[in-house]
Amino acid sequence: MAELEVNGGVVVYELIGPEDGEVLTVTPGGRFSKDYPGVRPFAEELAAHGKRVLIWDRPNTGASDIQLYGASESHMRAATLAGLVTGLGLGPVVALGGSGGARDSIVFAIEYPELVRKLVVWSIVGGAFSSMSLASVYVLDEIRTIRRSGIDGILDLVGRAGSWSDLVKANPRNEQRLRDLGAEEFERVMWRWFEAYVPKPNEAIPGVPDHLMRGIDVPTLIVRGGEEDIDHPKRTSFEVHALIKGSRLIEPPWPEDAWERAQEARDAGRGSIFDPWMKAVPTFLDFVAEPARPTGVFPSDPA
Repeated sequence: MAELEVNGGVVVYELIGPEDGEVLTVTPGGRFSKDYPGVRPFAEELAAHGKRVLIWDRPNTGASDIQLYGASESHMRAATLAGLVTGLGLGPVVALGGSGGARDSIVFAIEYPELVRKLVVWSIVGGAFSSMSLASVYVLDEIRTIRRSGIDGILDLVGRAGSWSDLVKANPRNEQRLRDLGAEEFERVMWRWFEAYVPKPNEAIPGVPDHLMRGIDVPTLIVRGGEEDIDHPKRTSFEVHALIKGSRLIEPPWPEDAWERAQEARDAGRGSIFDPWMKAVPTFLDFVAEPARPTGVFPSDPA
């Protein structure tokens, strides 16, 4: 298990594949670790085709240190990924992200364009329902609990996104990190992160103003959202495509109801919500292999 300190917290990561391979970063959604079912097999399949793939426990996932700062959790994670890429001498990279990892990767491309060669995103969260759903999963119970029971209550809190006590079990120093942070600062950060999930007319995805996405200037591949996927709406994928100039929107390489069926399989103990990602490997590799266009030149521009 490799570790690197980034922005005051230890981040656990792993590099898979040949040392001379082109570097791809893989970022899943939720508060799921690099070892959550479906993530590693996806990375290993990419690595089997000669890529060097970075998987990592984002802050507040897996065995990495708990961290709470930034305009949103995605902004914090983008800053962490930048620290990893820079600290390990990996950039510029191809950033791949699904669900919350799509948002993290988009923010990474906005904030650290010099570190990104290409961007691939899918299962993008956006719109009122999915944004408000995320608030209920990641911050609302935390705000209620910290106000009522302080850090002790947070350590006892079990929610749909997992528990803070799980992070302590995976990394015992996390308990002291929470206690050192204190209830007042914990609540202050939760309110700030909550604001990112409040739907706004100028934000296709939570916490990211549209005008910032218009500034993304790298080849970008976007997988269209599923027809009935209320967590990653079809509409949002079109909005992101419209905002990122020169981006390519493709039909999903998995069934339209892949997200719903993967949830059913997970709940029945027969698979992972990330299993469908494997179907996208050939498509993603083809996109990565395409010659990179010069900065500022888009497919519709004259040669």
